[in-house]
Amino acid sequence: MKALIFEGPGRKTLKDRNIPVIDSATDAIVRMTKTTICGTDLHILKGDVPSCTPGRILGHEGVGVIEQVGAGVTQFKKGDSVLISCISSCGKCEYCRRGMYSHCTTGGWILGNTIDGTQAEYVRIPHADTSLYPIPDGADEDALVMLSDILPTGFECGVLNGKVQPGGSVAIVGAGPVGLAALLTAQFYSPAELIVIDLDENRLQAAKRFGATNTIRATGEEAKQRVFELTENKGVDTVIEAVGIAPTFELCQEIVAAGGVIANVGVHGFKADLHLEKLWSHNIAITTRLVDTVSTPMLLKTVRSGKIDPKQLITHRFKLDDILDAYDTFSKAEDTRALKVIIEAV
Repeated sequence: MKALIFEGPGRKTLKDRNIPVIDSATDAIVRMTKTTICGTDLHILKGDVPSCTPGRILGHEGVGVIEQVGAGVTQFKKGDSVLISCISSCGKCEYCRRGMYSHCTTGGWILGNTIDGTQAEYVRIPHADTSLYPIPDGADEDALVMLSDILPTGFECGVLNGKVQPGGSVAIVGAGPVGLAALLTAQFYSPAELIVIDLDENRLQAAKRFGATNTIRATGEEAKQRVFELTENKGVDTVIEAVGIAPTFELCQEIVAAGGVIANVGVHGFKADLHLEKLWSHNIAITTRLVDTVSTPMLLKTVRSGKIDPKQLITHRFKLDDILDAYDTFSKAEDTRALKVIIEAV
C-alpha cells in the first residue's frame, strides 16, 4: 500500500509499505477512503513531538471501510463504514472510566504518533469497538472527516474547558481550522461576543462567515487595545488559544477579564511565559487539554441535523498520490488560502 512516511524533522515521503495486519483481538483493519492533514502533523514535521519517531506513517483522522476485525471486536464487521477517532481508548482503564480517553493507558493519541496512522491506504485501529463510530447511511463523509479531530478538539479543549456561557464574551486567538471549529461550536452556548484574532485576512473573512461578531487583524498591544475597546475595557470572559506559540499565549493573558478562563488548545513546542506578576490576583483559570473525543457522538448528531456544517472548513482536495502537494498547500495557508484539505485514498 501507499503511505506517507515521517523521516525526521522537515522530511516526509510517499512510499510503499506492507498492509497492516491484526495484532490484537480487539484490532480492526480499515481501508481508508478519506483522510486529512492536521496542524499537529506540521508540528511533528517541525520536530515538536519527540514521541513520533522517523519511519512512522502520519495521520490520525479519516473515514473508511472495515476490511477485517479481530476475534474480540463485537460492534463492527467487515464492510462497515466507520469514522476513525483521533483518540484510541480501551474503555476500561482508570482514565477511560473518568472520560479522559486521551490518557488511556494503552491508547490515547497514538495514531500517527506512536503507531502508524491514517495517511495510507489501510490502517490498524486498536480498541476498535471504542475507537470507531458507525457512519449512518447517507452521511456526508467529507463533513465527518472533520469529526475525527478538529471539531471535538475545538469544542472540548476550547469551548468546554473555556466555560463559554450565554451572554459571555469570547476571544479566539488563531483562525486556523481548530480555531474555526471552536468558533462553530461556541455558538451552541450563545455568547454575546465572539471575537477572532489572526493576521491572515482570508481566515478572518472565513471567521465572519462562520459567525464571528468581530475580527481583529493584529497582534500584541494593538490586538489588546482592540479587544478592550470591544469589551468596555474589561477583557473577555473566555480566551481560546488556538495557535501554540509563546506570543499568542501571552496575548491571551493580556486580554482575559477578571474571573475569566484561558483555554489552551494549541500544541506548544517551546516554552511560553506565564505572567503571574500580573495575574495572581485576577481570579482567572488556565486550562490545558488533549482532546478526549467524549463529545463525538453528540457532534455527529448536530452535524446530521444540520445544526453545524463542518464541511465549510474544506478548501482543497487531493488524491493520496498527491499528498506531498497537499502538505505543501496546507503548510502555506497564507498563500494558498487553505483551511482543511481532503485526501482521497481510493
